Amino acid sequence: MTSERIVYMDHSATTATNPEVVDAMVPWFSKGYANPSSLYRIARESKKAVEKARNNVASALGANPDEIYFTSGGTESDNWAIKGIAYANRKKGNHIITSSIEHHAVLHTVEYLEKQGFEITYLPVDNTGQIRIEDLKDAFTDKTILVSIMFANNEIGTIEPVSEIGKLCKERGVYFHTDAVQAIGNIPIDVAAMNIDLLSLSAHKFYGPKGIGALYIRKGVRIDNLLHGGGQERRKRAGTENIAGIVGLGCAIRLAVSGMDERNKRVRALRNRLLTGILEKVPNSRLNGHPENRLPGNLNVSFDFIEGESILLLLDHFGICASTGSACTSGSLEPSHVLLAIGLPAETAHGSLRLTLGEENTGEDVDYVLEHVPKVVQRLRDMSPLYADYVKRSCNV
Repeated sequence: MTSERIVYMDHSATTATNPEVVDAMVPWFSKGYANPSSLYRIARESKKAVEKARNNVASALGANPDEIYFTSGGTESDNWAIKGIAYANRKKGNHIITSSIEHHAVLHTVEYLEKQGFEITYLPVDNTGQIRIEDLKDAFTDKTILVSIMFANNEIGTIEPVSEIGKLCKERGVYFHTDAVQAIGNIPIDVAAMNIDLLSLSAHKFYGPKGIGALYIRKGVRIDNLLHGGGQERRKRAGTENIAGIVGLGCAIRLAVSGMDERNKRVRALRNRLLTGILEKVPNSRLNGHPENRLPGNLNVSFDFIEGESILLLLDHFGICASTGSACTSGSLEPSHVLLAIGLPAETAHGSLRLTLGEENTGEDVDYVLEHVPKVVQRLRDMSPLYADYVKRSCNV
């Protein structure tokens, strides 16, 4: 019988919209429906709500409000940042530097540009998932116009040396974009101090609504538009504003940065207890990603001899929601490009489990997961010929 209990540990994929955020959004679906571009009174109220949200986003990033542009989410923001810089600056150069573990919204975008004649350098990462600053230094050429390195990885949780990257880019006169979709509400961000020129974010990763995000573009950055049409967003991003979504984003990011340290301290403690329990209870398991410099709620582990999708199906039977990697690639039979990049063999990468905790998770949730994960892993290993061979070899030693 399938459990009626639900333990949600897939917060890196998406989060539930905070009830306070929902309450803030509701009036703008009905009473506050006026187009912000119009001139009459109720339209001016819509415009005022949009600008309040813009101020909230700017405050969370240490930016100016006129440097914040609303988008449909992280994917659009990544596309706009990378394509916009590439096309606006191609007379200066055609070289872009990124990493081998970026989200596909970045990787597929630079692959597209590669077909358009741009040169792309994909930096390797070490076995914890961090780029090496020396590799970045060596990658710069006189044609480099953009570096795009994510703030924190969505699969293994590793945090990149963003400030060092920003400093190098500033010294060389190269734009620096970071996909910070996983970082908002988890890591303090100051775009000026970190020398970030462009930053992508998405509301549904920090208890806001889906379908709304933002792109920070430092004042003075030379960038082309991605969308063309009307004059919205100071003629940078065409399309009638999603007022309710923007209000929700503004409310969610305000809540995400308030009390962040205390909230993350609690989530990190739960994550560490879950990690310790899994490693103690399940032999031949390992942590993926940086052991310390990682997102507070992220836990990515690999289990030898079994396959990740089978783990998910059995955990779902017990009401445990998790992932084998990023939600965007969960339908793929290919091993995670991130896990391969940190040096895992394909068969080990196939046996990965990502558990990402959020603010609503409890100690009881951790206990429940620790009760069932070892049983699920052992059940699958009992059916695995690879595990049978391992046991046989161990007995013959």
